[in-house]
Amino acid sequence: MFPEAETAAPAMTAVLTAVLTEGPLSRVALARRLGLSQAAVTKAARPLIERGYLQELAATERSGPGAGRPASPLVIRADREFFVGVKITADELIGVVCDFGAKVRASVHRPLRKTDVDYVLTELGHLVDDLVDDRTRTRRLGLAVSGDVDRATGLVRYSPFLHWRDVPLRERAEQVTGLTVTVENDVKALTTAEHWFGAGVGADSFALVTVGTGIGCGLVVNGRIVSGSHGVAGEIGHLSVDANGPACHCGGRGCVEAIAGTEAIVARAGLGFDDAVAAARAGDERVRAVFAEAGNAIGGGIAAVANLVGPAHIVVSGEGLAAYDLFETHIRAGFERQAFGAAAQCPLSVRPLPFEEWARGAATVSIQAFVAS
Repeated sequence: MFPEAETAAPAMTAVLTAVLTEGPLSRVALARRLGLSQAAVTKAARPLIERGYLQELAATERSGPGAGRPASPLVIRADREFFVGVKITADELIGVVCDFGAKVRASVHRPLRKTDVDYVLTELGHLVDDLVDDRTRTRRLGLAVSGDVDRATGLVRYSPFLHWRDVPLRERAEQVTGLTVTVENDVKALTTAEHWFGAGVGADSFALVTVGTGIGCGLVVNGRIVSGSHGVAGEIGHLSVDANGPACHCGGRGCVEAIAGTEAIVARAGLGFDDAVAAARAGDERVRAVFAEAGNAIGGGIAAVANLVGPAHIVVSGEGLAAYDLFETHIRAGFERQAFGAAAQCPLSVRPLPFEEWARGAATVSIQAFVAS
């Protein structure tokens, strides 16, 4: 972000990230939080203030016992940069413009008639044109896509719901939009937003499990998103919980997603999803059993996360929460049955998040990439 200040870049990134996610913070608090000297914090903050990314608030506290001068907390300038985030689904694009603090300033939905890559990119260009008025302060775009995504290269290796394989999405989206593009798996993008600006702020470890068309999981360990060497860490949807269970689109059998994903529930209930929910709530035992089995599979997947990673907190979200009353008892039962020892004490909380929040996650990934650049 500041090539001429390369030697101070790590401290600048640390200071900007801390203020962005946990501010306002005084220099004393930043030094304590980051393990830096106050002088190092001041040196790192100076170019950020000069360039308008940070500003000082009125003095509110003294810097220490006996100090005569009160501290002036640092806070971000939210309107210094704007970021576009887009969640790509099989039937629509959901786009938002966020300020530097990830507050949504505008949003738009654009329906898709098909998932052909060229068509989706054309519609993406139209959506960005609709959202962006000022390209001098809106220079970055984050894209959130389901499936196997290589964030480093922007390649979508495989997206089952879009039927994409080996799509160089970053390169092509940059050509269409003229913006600097970051591409991330949609669940990891949502987890990033929760880590920086939501339920996971300040948490050293937590997991976000999403229930819906797919079953996903984002992991934060030691304060960092876990991607793994191949970028697919957290894919609990493709844990097998029944070796003799239904075939999954990934090629496995008995995967959590093959039992509990929306399409799996629809296929096994023999009804549209909304009709299946209505029938289960009306007492149809056959359909209720489908949801019960789905809940048990999800609970087993969540238990595997708790057993392997040991997060302090697990958040359950996703569009499938509309039917959470049909899942909840079975999710908790499956979790408690499979969680080992103290892992069963990990709290589960439900956090409904609309698709605009997934788009905000895409924007947050773009903010993160900007801060690190």
